[in-house]
Amino acid sequence: MITTAPGASEVELVIGGMTCASCAARIEKKLNRMDGVEATVNYATEKAKVAFRDGIAVADLIATVEATGYTAQEPAPPAPESDVEETPEPEELRLLRQRLTTAVVLAVPVILMAMVPALQFDYWQWLSLTLAAPVVTYAAWPFHRAAWTNARHGAATMDTLISVGTSAAFLWSVWALFRGTAGMPGMKHPFELTIARSDGSGNIYLEAAAGVTAFILAGRYFEARAKRKAGAALKALLELGAKEVTLLRGGREQLVPIAELKVGDRFLVRPGEKIATDGTVVDGSSAVDASMLTGESVPVEVSVGDPVTGATLNAGGRLIVEASRVGADTQLARMARMVEDAQNGKAAAQRLADRISGVFVPVVLALAVATLGFWLGNGAELTAAFTAAVAVLIIACPCALGLATPTALMVGTGRGAQLGILIKGPEVLESTRKADTVVLDKTGTVTTGRMTLLAVHTTEATDETDVLRLAGALEHSSEHPVAQAVAAAAADRIGALPAPEDFANVPGLGVQGVVDGHAVLVGREQLLTEWAMVLPSDLQLAKNAAESAGRTAIVVAWDGEARAVLEVADAVKETSPEAVRRLRALGLTPVLLTGDNRAAAEAVAAEVGIEPEQVIAEVLPQDKVDVVKRLQGEGRSVAMVGDGVNDAAALAQADLGLAMGTGTDAAIEAGDLTLVRGDLRVAADAIRLARRTLGTIRSNLFWAFAYNVAALPLAAAGLLNPMIAGAAMAFSSVFVVGNSLRLRGFRTADR
Repeated sequence: MITTAPGASEVELVIGGMTCASCAARIEKKLNRMDGVEATVNYATEKAKVAFRDGIAVADLIATVEATGYTAQEPAPPAPESDVEETPEPEELRLLRQRLTTAVVLAVPVILMAMVPALQFDYWQWLSLTLAAPVVTYAAWPFHRAAWTNARHGAATMDTLISVGTSAAFLWSVWALFRGTAGMPGMKHPFELTIARSDGSGNIYLEAAAGVTAFILAGRYFEARAKRKAGAALKALLELGAKEVTLLRGGREQLVPIAELKVGDRFLVRPGEKIATDGTVVDGSSAVDASMLTGESVPVEVSVGDPVTGATLNAGGRLIVEASRVGADTQLARMARMVEDAQNGKAAAQRLADRISGVFVPVVLALAVATLGFWLGNGAELTAAFTAAVAVLIIACPCALGLATPTALMVGTGRGAQLGILIKGPEVLESTRKADTVVLDKTGTVTTGRMTLLAVHTTEATDETDVLRLAGALEHSSEHPVAQAVAAAAADRIGALPAPEDFANVPGLGVQGVVDGHAVLVGREQLLTEWAMVLPSDLQLAKNAAESAGRTAIVVAWDGEARAVLEVADAVKETSPEAVRRLRALGLTPVLLTGDNRAAAEAVAAEVGIEPEQVIAEVLPQDKVDVVKRLQGEGRSVAMVGDGVNDAAALAQADLGLAMGTGTDAAIEAGDLTLVRGDLRVAADAIRLARRTLGTIRSNLFWAFAYNVAALPLAAAGLLNPMIAGAAMAFSSVFVVGNSLRLRGFRTADR
């Protein structure tokens, strides 16, 4: 992460033209070579975060990036709300789709004619040339452009190999058609798998040039579509806020867009509405559900003088709030910046194929030149020597290498989707292998995320059914989440509840009313004190035990006597203990992280099998990011599982973010893996599937690379005829696809 020194400035630049992770590394290296500049470039988000000292202009930074062969500009200011509902498709993505469509439509007949002798009519080779030319020039232009940029800066990537290989295949085919014998009427591609020297003048390789271009473009297009969602986490965060606010001006209520709200304005928040911005309550009292931001499962009681946070939900009474922070100063906006900082701070993951090509490409190019020199030096004809050199380039053309990652990822992600697991990209897979610690958010992840009636304690003379009927009937009229939990449990066990009379809400204490002729009180112990009632000793012990376990204790009384204590809490999911055991079996150390109080957190940890020393409680949203950073600072590779807005920044900061699909859009977009079902066991399955997919990619890359290496000596010796080259390339591709398809057999641990 970048730390901005005193007197230094910081800027974020949008980078264009990057085609692989090595591009990001090259830009980062160039920027960091500037005196007084510290930069980090993220390939996934296509942004550079740069800290620079006084005396350096942003224009200098942009010029350095452009001199490296890429584009850079400062981000455009945020668009008005009405303009961001539907983001138009980027021009770059539209052009890429056009190139892909062109390549597929034209390459398919070229490949069919080359591989099916029955389709090789007189002059078929000239039709192949006509169809292949736009593929190798127009459709493959991004590869040629990137290869030229890399060459100017002394670098080589997959783009270099694709450009050189397809160009060599195409240009040699053109030479063979116009200068050799390949253009003669009746020319065929015979199926002769013999090893013999040839001058190459009768061979064309148009199907290799067109086919490889189409395959690689398809992978690039789907990758670009995935990358387009990189900023969705921030958009999802900001969209949580209220769009309109009811202002109080001159004693009148006025509904205005949120953008018109200013510090000091007073606004009205009705029950069920979102609080428009950070502020202080100046009138009224209510329960505010802040779980989406703070992780606190129990709604917070607020009254005059208490602070409230924008985007939280007013779950109770009517409030009048005075705005204290608006716009970019609110807690929600600060959390959005935290998510963005965490995303940009991630080290750019170098794709495996690029790492291999970084060594493979220069070796192949050197071998081709050495082959040409060797044959010329040993008295061979120029045609035969050039044939051998071009054969080296053609056999090295990365068809199987290009398929290795996308096919495994396609099958792995497809199987994951069937099982409720969404994997965002290849960079995620490496993190699943390295992870050794898993941080579990409590609310909504380990627990259900909603209040539930867990226990009913009664006096000896009281029947539990009477308690639920009377308390449930009264609580049914309240909007408070704790009251709704009691009402729901009563309705489930008893059925229809009687209607209360003279119902009244006592702010901050509970409710009272008449049910079936009984004067009933339900709420805090202080409510009974106001009516001169005292809890019996057995109920007092039950209440103290519930509160020490972090649960909410509700007292029920009627006809002047305390009758029961109800325990309400965020219940642990039935599958969570098994999920924790499975995560341990994968070599992960589980850590429970929550905004709840320590007593509640430790009670949940004990229930699911997490040690007390691995519990981190009473944590604010910004502190969750700090906890993840601290664990990373201890040398751990951290996986984080969460579901709330308060988890989004921590999910982005973690080495591996797993978002529960039952949670908020902000958390889902910030995560690397999304678990569609709200079952924590799926987290263990997701890590297993991701590790299996990574293993498949590694084996694909090994075998694809091995086929190339095995065939290169034959090509250099001039013994590789077109059919052996085609068969080797086809077999390596079939092997890679077949190996990837094995992922379709992946099963979850409980199947």
